[in-house]
Amino acid sequence: MKKKLSILTLSLFSGGAERVISLFLEPLSKDFDVTLVLMYNKINYEIPKNIKIKLLLPDEDYQTANFYNLKNLYKMSNVYSKFIKAEGIDISLSFLVLPNLLNSITKIKNKTLTTIISERNFPSVAYKFKKSSYIIAKTFFPTLYNRNDKLFSNSVYINKDLKENFGVKIPMSVIYNPIMIYDDKKIKNISSDIVLNIINVGSFKPQKNHKMIFEPLSNCNQEEYALSIIGRGTLENELKSNVEELNLKNVTFLGYQKNVRDYLVQNDVFVLSSSAEGFPNVLLEALSVGLPIISTNCNSGPLEMLNTNEPVQIKEGEFYLAKYGILINTDDALALASALNFLKENIEMRRKYSEQGLIRAKDYELSKIYKDLKALLDT
Repeated sequence: MKKKLSILTLSLFSGGAERVISLFLEPLSKDFDVTLVLMYNKINYEIPKNIKIKLLLPDEDYQTANFYNLKNLYKMSNVYSKFIKAEGIDISLSFLVLPNLLNSITKIKNKTLTTIISERNFPSVAYKFKKSSYIIAKTFFPTLYNRNDKLFSNSVYINKDLKENFGVKIPMSVIYNPIMIYDDKKIKNISSDIVLNIINVGSFKPQKNHKMIFEPLSNCNQEEYALSIIGRGTLENELKSNVEELNLKNVTFLGYQKNVRDYLVQNDVFVLSSSAEGFPNVLLEALSVGLPIISTNCNSGPLEMLNTNEPVQIKEGEFYLAKYGILINTDDALALASALNFLKENIEMRRKYSEQGLIRAKDYELSKIYKDLKALLDT
């Protein structure tokens, strides 16, 4: 008889964690009796027919619910706890901070329930951009996260940060983000076009640091470079104003796009400008289509993905030719300009990174990564 598994998260609309959950649902449904529990009634991914869905609150209550209010969080834990008991759930698996806190409170009420939480950001950097998030992390990670049976993240650096700076002591492991490898020959065709087409994908929030890309382009011959940005968020108007102030001509904001892969293969270079990440899915997507990458060496993910976690020392203003892409220091616009010029002038290096990227992507293929998750849930 299959164990009953509850997967608790905010929504299944967009975002890295949501993408990961959507990929895991199909294999999980074969090994477990799965219920997907959502805090928000937003779904943008296809869900297997044998996956049950439960909304934690009725639709009309979502409009007024303040999930950051701890009293409301406790009330929601009562609803979730009753669901756990009524359905006879064996394992409750949660992703992201608020669901993790909710799972932690539920564990207090249901001590025989196995609870596993998943942290998806590098806390010391990611949460400093919003004071309330940092206070919540510093206050409740030690007191609530430690109530759970296990934690897994998608980076060794996240686990180290949780242990050293947030007092998390429960058993922790690393399960990297998975990716689907498609055998449809849709990969980047490396060409020596006059224009170097650059693409960035990421929500418009401070830690994505999009402005870092604009400065190098403002000092280049704009007829030789073009930038496309996929994403949306609270900083959109500010970023568009910044582009206008710098008088950048070849920058296109594409908004939200469901099939990012189609856009990646139309460009020449992927740039990740973030000052903080968990384990960026967009780098995996770029690798999987053979798109050369320039990435900041931020915590966490890029070093693990692009240089098999071998440490590097990068001088300010310079770049490092890693095994599967180019690494630069965070917030180093001069280094980004040098790296872009290097790739524009070195088509053979672009071909090399394209070929190496396709090889590296296979290490994160869904069936391989799912074995790690299955092992964690089974023990």
